[in-house]
Amino acid sequence: MEYRAPYIINDRRIRFAVIGCGRISDRHFDALAAHGERAELVAVCDTDPQQAQAASARYGVPGYYSIASLLAHSEADVAVLCTPSGLHPQHAMELARAGRHVVTEKPMATRLADGKRMVATCDEQGVHLFVVKQNRLNPTLQRLKRAFVQRRFGRIYMVNVNVFWTRPQDYYDQAPWRGTWEFDGGAFMNQASHYVDLLDWLVGPIESVHAYTATLERNIEVEDTGVANIKWRSGALGSVNVTMLTYPRNLEGSITVLGEKGTAVVGGVAVNEIKHWEFAEKEDDDAAVTDANYSPTSVYGVGHPAYYNNVISTIRGEAKPETDGREGLRSLETLIAIYTSARDGRRVSLPLEY
Repeated sequence: MEYRAPYIINDRRIRFAVIGCGRISDRHFDALAAHGERAELVAVCDTDPQQAQAASARYGVPGYYSIASLLAHSEADVAVLCTPSGLHPQHAMELARAGRHVVTEKPMATRLADGKRMVATCDEQGVHLFVVKQNRLNPTLQRLKRAFVQRRFGRIYMVNVNVFWTRPQDYYDQAPWRGTWEFDGGAFMNQASHYVDLLDWLVGPIESVHAYTATLERNIEVEDTGVANIKWRSGALGSVNVTMLTYPRNLEGSITVLGEKGTAVVGGVAVNEIKHWEFAEKEDDDAAVTDANYSPTSVYGVGHPAYYNNVISTIRGEAKPETDGREGLRSLETLIAIYTSARDGRRVSLPLEY
């Protein structure tokens, strides 16, 4: 595989196009607007003409109904993929071959092999591939990450992650691709993807997983509920518990860390509240730890503007990418291991491929 260093743009505003104008796209539009001095939205695209036209009118930029048309008529430097997950590989590689940097929503793909093809193609074409992991930049999780980096917990004994949300049937009925294996993935792959990402990003390399999944209520191909036991290479044990059947609304998105010298709980609806923070070795700012708490307007958190700051700074040659394609592959591999375990009824070791 040939690697080409990505090209730099630092003499003008970076031009962005958003592809897929559905549920998540507003977060990207708002984040781009927050960086108007260094970035500009120049195009939108959606295969649904009404969606494309509405976004075009709202933001005053041309709207396109296909990526081919966008590439033929738009001078966008970066394309943001808010399309169904199963289409990310096809779209990313098409854009990379046209010389455009790519930002893709999570998960980067629904198959590990497709994710690796995305990385290889972007390397070959000399463009950046960014995978959206905005939850990492929420102030509560930044605080927790700092505690891990500083080794304040000592040896980690146990980590528990809960995602107790609700997605009614009409959510899945919004589009034929929702709730399918090919294009969407289930509660783990889609809704809990950012939480699965925390397992490796915070705690470290995973040794093995053992999972169960079930479709208990929703009329979909994929799981609406699942559990996974985790063993890390460090010896720590933990679990991830996920359901989209919580009555009557989203209840909890949390992570609990139990260590030799510290205990922390970050909870709320979407890891937006530090609920417990206790360490053997105190720090001066521990008393102000709850200053990181915030009231979420959605489960997406508040990290998108900070995420885009890194994307823009990287393309300008001023920073390194914090969540590139290779980083995206780490959580995708964990997700595939969870699904493989649930399908085969066995413990699955990581890495999946050597």
